[in-house]
Amino acid sequence: MPCACNMVEFYHSVTLHEEQCVGCTNCIKRCPTEAIRVRGGKAVIAPERCIDCGECIRICPHHAKRARYTQLSRMQEFKYNIALPAPTLYGQFNNLDDIDYVLTGLKEMGFDMVFEVSRAAELISEATRKLMDAGKLKRPVISSACPAVVRMIRVRFPDLVDNVLPLKSPMETAAAMAKQQAHEETGLPYEDIGCFFITPCPAKVTDIKAPIGLEKSMVDGALAISDVFPMLSSKMDHLTSIEPIANSGIIGVGWATSGGESAALLNEKYLAADGIENVIRVLEEIEDERIGELDFIELNACAGGCVGGVLCVENPYVAKARIQRLRKYLPVSQNHLQGGPIPSLMEWESGLEFSNVMSLSENLQEAMMMMVQIDEMEQEFPGLDCGACGSPTCRAFAEDVVKGGSRKTDCVFVYRKQLQQVASTLSALETAPCVLPQRDGDDCQRQSP
Repeated sequence: MPCACNMVEFYHSVTLHEEQCVGCTNCIKRCPTEAIRVRGGKAVIAPERCIDCGECIRICPHHAKRARYTQLSRMQEFKYNIALPAPTLYGQFNNLDDIDYVLTGLKEMGFDMVFEVSRAAELISEATRKLMDAGKLKRPVISSACPAVVRMIRVRFPDLVDNVLPLKSPMETAAAMAKQQAHEETGLPYEDIGCFFITPCPAKVTDIKAPIGLEKSMVDGALAISDVFPMLSSKMDHLTSIEPIANSGIIGVGWATSGGESAALLNEKYLAADGIENVIRVLEEIEDERIGELDFIELNACAGGCVGGVLCVENPYVAKARIQRLRKYLPVSQNHLQGGPIPSLMEWESGLEFSNVMSLSENLQEAMMMMVQIDEMEQEFPGLDCGACGSPTCRAFAEDVVKGGSRKTDCVFVYRKQLQQVASTLSALETAPCVLPQRDGDDCQRQSP
């Protein structure tokens, strides 16, 4: 019986272009939620399992996986447009020592206003410190900044759902603040004000279209850094004057790289991990209670942090070094919360809930029977996790067979074994003793041994 969640429509920024897919199985081995299979020589993505981390985009040698994002032409739909640059953007430029060059360049591209996401990051850091000092969060607190990690926890780690920080991302907080400021300054209604996040990864695109923790995103579109970079570079090369726009410091800009958010908490009991495989390992150890004495866990699906997003143009480690250099010219922080409670615009509207997309069946008894079948069938496979069957592991293949999505003979080892058995039977028949004919001219008949 299929899971009821399969009936739900999911939005995903990661898409498959079948004409370029050759069924090479590279993607199925790297998908952290086993969302990809190869069937009929083409990759197939299970929408209920995909978290839009972009790992398949990164690993596909044939560019069959791509990310959907907003085109610059969408700005024409609004009377007033705001750019929300992720601090990752600054690491894409060589010898940058003044963020205002980038921000002024964005205004030259046609944006009416530029609001740094790093400003909101500084406020989120301060809000997190307040909540942790008040003892209102379950330890260890897991950052909610990376939407791919949050979605993976939702589908793979049910015991950790309550540990996720219930604060909006800097992107959402920045959008709310920017729209409010633009509304007050221009008098335009919110629907005439467009907010565009300049994103390093496809997970943020999905987080805008199908947000977690809130009903509707305040962001109207996500522009890929790789799409914006050529035009922005050209505008920056021809600037005649620089507008003083930058209003964030070391803490906010540091969020672009792994460890930046954790360092901003001014707490030594933290752990920062990046790269999807490392993230999974850390989450498993937290779930098994093998990691203790930690207050905060920062996890980034991309290697190096957001600078490793697949929509960036620069090597993540080069970008990280540039961010570290740029921070030397900045103050510690320029944005602070006023006294009193944390503003509601920074908090989730609803809590994170486990999404049981990996269940075998809604019927518990049937699910248990299927689990037994999977355990037994897995023993028939070689345990090599080669992916030749189109499933990521032998365990996943056994599950696919039990659920009716594959046949046992899709495993080359099982198929070879069956061929060997057929060949042995035919060979035995050919060497069986000949039974003498009853009459002259009758054919000699083989007697089966």
